[in-house]
Amino acid sequence: MPRAQAWAATHSGHPAPSGADVVRAHRDTDAHLQARDVTRQAREEREDALLAPGATRARGAGNRAIEEEPDSERTCFERDRDRIIHSTAFRRLAGKTQVVVAPRDHQRTRLTHALEVSQVATSIARGVGANVSLTEAIAIGHDCGHGPGGHASEDAFDAFIPEGYDHGPWGADVVLSGLNLCAETLDGIRNHSWSRPAPMTVEGEIVSWADRIAYCAHDLEDAVHAGIVHLDDLPRLVAERVGRTRGQQLGRFIRAVIATTQQTGQVGMDAYTAGALAALRAFNYERIYTRPESLAQSHVVVEVLHGLVGAYLARPELMPAEYRTEQDPVRGAVTYVGGMTDRFAFDQAELVLGWGPDRLPEGIGRGLG
Repeated sequence: MPRAQAWAATHSGHPAPSGADVVRAHRDTDAHLQARDVTRQAREEREDALLAPGATRARGAGNRAIEEEPDSERTCFERDRDRIIHSTAFRRLAGKTQVVVAPRDHQRTRLTHALEVSQVATSIARGVGANVSLTEAIAIGHDCGHGPGGHASEDAFDAFIPEGYDHGPWGADVVLSGLNLCAETLDGIRNHSWSRPAPMTVEGEIVSWADRIAYCAHDLEDAVHAGIVHLDDLPRLVAERVGRTRGQQLGRFIRAVIATTQQTGQVGMDAYTAGALAALRAFNYERIYTRPESLAQSHVVVEVLHGLVGAYLARPELMPAEYRTEQDPVRGAVTYVGGMTDRFAFDQAELVLGWGPDRLPEGIGRGLG
């Protein structure tokens, strides 16, 4: 096994041939850099010089509920981004539905959706001179409040939460609350949906546009690959104005937001291109999200989640200790179930509720892909 032996031989890295006190990753590297010591203060000064008027500046430790000492290298929003990336909630997005329950290899999950939103949002932020780090932090965290089974989980948990279960506020105020994120980051996550109040920052507005742009384009692509719709079915208005493929659509939508923001000073999109985005979303809504199979899937998801919350309220000892609370047992049970991945939730439907695989949405039963 020469490859395994060669890999094992790199345990200690490679010493520099000059005899300097340096360990290198590759024996034959010639990578040299006159590195600069870019401290947090230097990054903040660079922001002040380079960001557009109206962009959000990072200063010190940030506007956090619990005061912290500033990081020596990272700005407060870079720190937020890193905390979200390393959080359990972010990792669990890999096991949560975007559109298709139990997605196959090339279909989106909530995690890949968050990454695609981040790409769209940071492209816009760079194009208009907004704070890229804050934009990225909001984008990667914006869907951490989603429960298993897609948007149907919001309908399911509404029955238990008096103010309603909205994945934006739930993500900011419950799921990510322990990370002590900056108020600007949490606000962008809380209010990224267009039905919510406007975010407090231009970066939050950028993520709101990026979320809609990304999911309209990639949900269509997933539906085409799944055989649900065909590109020839697209409304002519969409095809003529922004193209048929994801790449064409993303490029035109992103450039439209950048151009409109540069020309008007408002984060938005010109009416001509926005009309194509609205038509694409309406097409997806009718042909993908509300098709009979999707609605049937949603009904099953709601039934499963209702059953699980009820079961854990009846037998709280089945939940981890941190979710068992006498003050608000319902919220504790919803928090536990809401944090589950699709697979884990439907496994619990079998184990706790006694469901057979035939009652689960297609693709979820044991042994299925």
